[in-house]
Amino acid sequence: MRRMRTLLRLFALPFLLSAAATLPLAQTRSGAIDITAQITPTNARSEPVRQFTLYVLTKSYAEVVKEVSAGDPVPTREQFIDNLKCSLELKKWMKGHDVIDLTSPDTDKLFTTDDIMNIPEFFDAYQRSNGGGVTAGLPKPKYRESEKDSNPEKYQKQKEEYLSATRKFIDGHPVTVQGMELELAGVNPKLAWDKIQTDHRHKVAQLAPESAQVKYLAGKAETDLDGRAMITNLAAGNYWITSLGMDATSGDRRLLWDVAVTVPPGQTIYIELNNLNGTDARALTAP
Repeated sequence: MRRMRTLLRLFALPFLLSAAATLPLAQTRSGAIDITAQITPTNARSEPVRQFTLYVLTKSYAEVVKEVSAGDPVPTREQFIDNLKCSLELKKWMKGHDVIDLTSPDTDKLFTTDDIMNIPEFFDAYQRSNGGGVTAGLPKPKYRESEKDSNPEKYQKQKEEYLSATRKFIDGHPVTVQGMELELAGVNPKLAWDKIQTDHRHKVAQLAPESAQVKYLAGKAETDLDGRAMITNLAAGNYWITSLGMDATSGDRRLLWDVAVTVPPGQTIYIELNNLNGTDARALTAP
């Protein structure tokens, strides 16, 4: 009996070894992605995307962009405001109201009398907006800067009287605050803030494609005249077919792709890139 069991084990061993060797081989057989890319312009027929390079990544290109962006962060709004060359009062006001664009329409509706009286930039803007005879009855200062040192008591008294009269005037004539924001163009930080954001986007757009190819590229191919491309020798797993931020154009359509796919062991999967799984490039670049 013992001899028979030994013979059975010896007889079964080659089959066990063969099965063990076959399992990982099946799992590691390379697969492929057969791609068709086409775009449908508005009120027109679908057209193939010709001679356009498509990439297969092991990570979503959107995530690559986030990774690159995080490596070169822009300042927060608070940090940006802290670095502005303006009064501390104005910085505090912008943070408290979450406002960067001081000249945007209806910003004047946020200004209170206290804001105008206590924030130097607002006070100056109010004076410019209503000065020069534009607004009747606007208080005029009687104090002179030359008397600040020579006659400080008189200077201080007349200044306080002027400020008190101006406060009462603003309270009694709220309409004089309207349009005041137009006089804040000289201290408006919006252009500088926009430039920081734009420069950051341009830098990320330059660095992300290179980072994606260096770290996550699994394959690439150029579409033929029929919009077809084949990417082979792919290990089984999850991938993303992407245009690396480059848009394919047809008529009025500009599309970007970053489409997730799963490649089974040893199989070719077929996928069509089109309007439905593409992203409108113009929407991403809109202000």
